[in-house]
Amino acid sequence: MSEHLPRRIYAARYWSSWLGLGLLRGIACLPFPWALALGDLVGRLSYYLLPYRRRVVEANLALCLPDLAAGERNALVRENLRFTGRGLVEVGIAWWGKAALIRGLGHFEGLEHLRRAQEEGHGVILLGAHFTPLELTGRIMLSQIPFQVIYRENRNPVIERFMRERRRLLYQQTHQRRDLRALVRALRERCIVWYPPDQDYGRSHSVFAPFFGIPAATITVTSRLVRLTGATVIPAYGTARGSATGYTIRLHPPLRNFPSGDDELDATRLNAVLETEVRRHPEQYYWVHRRFKTRPDGAPEPYPPRRRRRKRMRHEP
Repeated sequence: MSEHLPRRIYAARYWSSWLGLGLLRGIACLPFPWALALGDLVGRLSYYLLPYRRRVVEANLALCLPDLAAGERNALVRENLRFTGRGLVEVGIAWWGKAALIRGLGHFEGLEHLRRAQEEGHGVILLGAHFTPLELTGRIMLSQIPFQVIYRENRNPVIERFMRERRRLLYQQTHQRRDLRALVRALRERCIVWYPPDQDYGRSHSVFAPFFGIPAATITVTSRLVRLTGATVIPAYGTARGSATGYTIRLHPPLRNFPSGDDELDATRLNAVLETEVRRHPEQYYWVHRRFKTRPDGAPEPYPPRRRRRKRMRHEP
């Protein structure tokens, strides 16, 4: 790695992070089906080993897909956690997998929409979302589309260093999520920027817009970026194909008459586009995220409380 690493990341508390990253790098060297099988195993075990995240998935699916029978929902929970575990292994393949392997995994639909936008001289926002194979489909996209990405810093300094370094090596440019000026500059220079507005970042710069009929705090930055730059917005999502045969990168037609001038209306439209894609592959959406943690005033909390660790009692002398 090119940057000097601070001594604190070698502390004992981060040894498990180093071990995990080493395992991911080793798994990336395995035959592709074997690597995915290991990821599937991790995901299946997480159903039992990560009860809180399992309950978050259950809560999200109960809210968003209430018509499912109990048995169907439980099967979808298990399948989603399997894909989530696979997504962890796909991170290693994305960061360290061989270029020849990566190129052979991609199946593209709708590239003509992007080519047309480039010919018209616009910057492009690839409107992304958090599907479980996100990291790997991002690298697959690079085989056809040179683009820039935004990212959210990881609290773990070991993971943050590796993530930032690998993305800097792979992508044209990386931007922190809050660096709006850099995003505006890139889009005005007619670059392509991948941007996912589908997570809950709190009330700041957000409006409540329906997602599967549930009010969801949705950031309004997408509309603001288009107003400032005139960029074209093209929804672009990557999902796994059946039987480990690769991944489909689907680019939709650009959003017309966007933004509308009404942030809530725009957010509703973006959520509706994403919802259509999620309904195609509900097992691969990142349901472990607490998408509805920010609630309108008076709305009930949909997620189970976290268990707090008990503090050790100090004995008085």
